[in-house]
Amino acid sequence: MAFPPTSPPLARALAERDYNDPTPVQSAVLEAHAAERDLLVSAQTGSGKTVAYGLALGTTLLGEAEWLGAPGAPLALIIAPTRELALQVQRELEWLYANARARVIACVGGMDPRREARLLADGAHIVVGTPGRLRDHLERGRFDTSALRAVVLDEADEMLDLGFREDLEFILDSTPTERRTLLFSATLPRPIIAMARQYQKEALRIAVEGGARGHADIEYRAVRVANGEIELSVVNVLRFVDAQAALVFCNTREAVRHLQAILSERGFSVVALSGELSQNERNHALQALRDGRARVCVATDVAARGIDLPHLGLVVHADLPHDAEVLQHRSGRTGRAGRKGVSVLLIPFSRKRKADRLMVEANVQPVWSGPPTAEEIGALDHERLLQHPALKEEKTDDDLAMARTLLAERTPEDVAVALVRLYRSQLPAAEDLVDPAERGREQPMRPESLMDRSGDRRARPPRFEGNADRPQRNTDRPERAADNPGRQPPRSRLSGNSVWFRIGIGRDKNADPRWILPMICRQGDVTKQEIGTIRIFDRETRFEIAEDAAPAFIAAVRKTPKGEARIELVHDVASLPSDGGPMAPSAPEQPPVRHQLVLKGERAPPPQPRRERPVEEARPVKPARKPFGKRREEKPFEKQLFAMPQNRDKNKDKNKKKKWRADGGDRPLTRGKPPRAGKR
Repeated sequence: MAFPPTSPPLARALAERDYNDPTPVQSAVLEAHAAERDLLVSAQTGSGKTVAYGLALGTTLLGEAEWLGAPGAPLALIIAPTRELALQVQRELEWLYANARARVIACVGGMDPRREARLLADGAHIVVGTPGRLRDHLERGRFDTSALRAVVLDEADEMLDLGFREDLEFILDSTPTERRTLLFSATLPRPIIAMARQYQKEALRIAVEGGARGHADIEYRAVRVANGEIELSVVNVLRFVDAQAALVFCNTREAVRHLQAILSERGFSVVALSGELSQNERNHALQALRDGRARVCVATDVAARGIDLPHLGLVVHADLPHDAEVLQHRSGRTGRAGRKGVSVLLIPFSRKRKADRLMVEANVQPVWSGPPTAEEIGALDHERLLQHPALKEEKTDDDLAMARTLLAERTPEDVAVALVRLYRSQLPAAEDLVDPAERGREQPMRPESLMDRSGDRRARPPRFEGNADRPQRNTDRPERAADNPGRQPPRSRLSGNSVWFRIGIGRDKNADPRWILPMICRQGDVTKQEIGTIRIFDRETRFEIAEDAAPAFIAAVRKTPKGEARIELVHDVASLPSDGGPMAPSAPEQPPVRHQLVLKGERAPPPQPRRERPVEEARPVKPARKPFGKRREEKPFEKQLFAMPQNRDKNKDKNKKKKWRADGGDRPLTRGKPPRAGKR
């Protein structure tokens, strides 16, 4: 499919760049009914929007002319949310309008504003900038908007998310009313629709096919990971997917620094992008990715918005995005310009419900699997070694001479082994990971979403609410736990055998299953289905774990950091009351045995007798020693008076103090010298 008719200078620029087949959004904006109209376009990130609105502005700026006139007041304004995206748009428009002799300048934050002021004073045809810097130039009178014919808002939804609404309204209010307004966005939330109605006139709405169903060139994969193995799973995913460049997303700056340090220690060439970096540091990091000196970039959502890496083939969501729009923006960094990409979401079991909701809202169907294992990565390394470019390149005379020398001193097998070792030494080591579903600790994850095809919600297990699972006390029953110490423990909620544990949090600390249950799942890396009855007492809480999950539960509890509540194994299960009352004093309390499990067929170790400390003999109390010297007398009233803060100035003059004492405190004190006799 060829490009629709456009301005001759732009058509020649497309031919020079071998742009033969337009993307859907480029074809839509060049239709005859879209000419010279305001446009409201929704298209995925990386679908060619920059070239699309560049072509759409051709007739508005050039008309029938072959080139633009001398630069003066700007004719077109493009507003982008981030510095990287604005600079990328500037580069795209420079080659697209090169035959039209257009002058394109950028006004972005982080650059020298005085240099940008000089460029604006010299004249330009197209200005590309960020909202904050453009408003600064407008308020200082450096930017003349009187000749603007068109205004483009690129990634409008991101600009509203970043809080640029007030700046955008200020800029649009300062532009001429008779202008053409083009609004491009990956999603069209209500604020975008409201802005379009306010600043556009009879806008033509264009929804490119594929915008509502996710990116067609991106393969989504959902990877089940165990709690605490997110970083190790990132390592294996980067080793499994052989991408020339990869982008890993985290939600916070601290997570970016932590993950960058881990990947760097593993041997990856990694850079970081976060809001705390300067513009110069960001430029160096992006240039390292473009040059191939770095393969992995760890970034936050805000820092990665607008960046364009041509060879980015993998996006890893180390932290799940907050909503479906962020998921689309993250994944849209790959699969650009017809190239294929992979978007991998790392999903712990505790976050599966949120991940299902994101998939439903984004309308994507990922491929579910466990984390890549070391065996799978090793098998791929063998295949990649056989397809290595060094084995396919042409042989030179120096290469042949060195090869013959090696074969003369070593056997071919030794040379091949050395080649394999050199190849492996350049690769980061894979981690030993197992699919959580195969461990038996978690239920197999189904790829279905929360809503089935008919729109009915799937049946969910009953929710664990408060102390509803604990029966009420029966105060009318005369039998107490102390009268029947040999009775059986309370009936378990689990179908099989179980092991009881305890935690030192009870009613005295407002214990509640609504927050104790997530804490047990997090510390022990277990699911709610593997936790049985929970009993809350005055000073402790006891709960049961399925016997098949108890060894892994103990191993996970050992890794609990200091400062958190400790979980211990319970031996005296028979003394556990079923009514939630106080513990029965059936046996003397033994010191708790931490992380010890008695399996079937084994005997519990005999309880060790508790050592009693000898009672110390009462020692005679020595009488208190009298203080040395005479007892200090209390301050008289006049000393306390002069020690007050409001009377500190009076305490400076000792003579006044003596006179006041001589008069018995009746004559008031006067400041300064007393007046002479006979004078007022």
